[in-house]
Amino acid sequence: MTQPSLTSRVAVVTGASAGIGEAIAREFAAAGAKVVLNARREERLEAICAELKKSHGCPCAVCAAGDAADEMTIASMLNLAKREFGREADLVVINAGRGLKGSVVDSDVSQWEELLRTNIMAAARLMRAAAKRMLEDMARDTAGSTGGGTAWIDRPRDIVVIGSIVGRHVSPFSSMYGATKFAVHGMAEGLRRELGPKGIRVTLVEPGFVTSEFQGVAGYDAVWYEGVVAKIGPVLTPGDVAKTVAFAASLPAHVHVSDWIVRPTRQDYP
Repeated sequence: MTQPSLTSRVAVVTGASAGIGEAIAREFAAAGAKVVLNARREERLEAICAELKKSHGCPCAVCAAGDAADEMTIASMLNLAKREFGREADLVVINAGRGLKGSVVDSDVSQWEELLRTNIMAAARLMRAAAKRMLEDMARDTAGSTGGGTAWIDRPRDIVVIGSIVGRHVSPFSSMYGATKFAVHGMAEGLRRELGPKGIRVTLVEPGFVTSEFQGVAGYDAVWYEGVVAKIGPVLTPGDVAKTVAFAASLPAHVHVSDWIVRPTRQDYP
């Protein structure tokens, strides 16, 4: 696949210290975007930013460490984009999240609140903050443009939500995690219907099996996961998902592929 161009874009990526989020940040930087990376692991973030600056030139990446569910952190990362790169972020990727093995019956109830906070509240708060800023920024562009209401065509604006295939097809083995993704998918579609007519794209990306540290953090049994990989592999890498996101963001402003399901070719369920 040809490397898409994102040379004019200012991006924010949450959950960028590992896995899909890190791969997206790297893909964006390679495509020419300026990127704000967010995650809780500040030391890891700083190392990635330093590597991106060395590889792609300075400034191309800055870090905004903190809890993606915290409103002050959200404001900080969006403010940082404008301060460091001269304008509001026009490409916001809502990726921060966590997994949890098990169903309503047998999952660890002590982790439910953190699961809901990280996967639902963090996503909702960033959707809201990014949408408001993009709308205000678009209003300024429109006011200063001779094209009037068509100013949005000149500069794409994207909110990309990383969901999960189990948020569309119920899996009894991870139904608590899947329920949070069903909620996020509902919010993303509602936001798409609200913002699309105003020229802002809201894109939902739903990966299937992706090899990353996600499985270990979620508590999935390593032997079980190895069996899944042996059956349906090769499974996706974070880079596979990142390429999908970069391609979607690189399309002309009037073109929107709003829902992506990305599976390993041999994955039959879910």
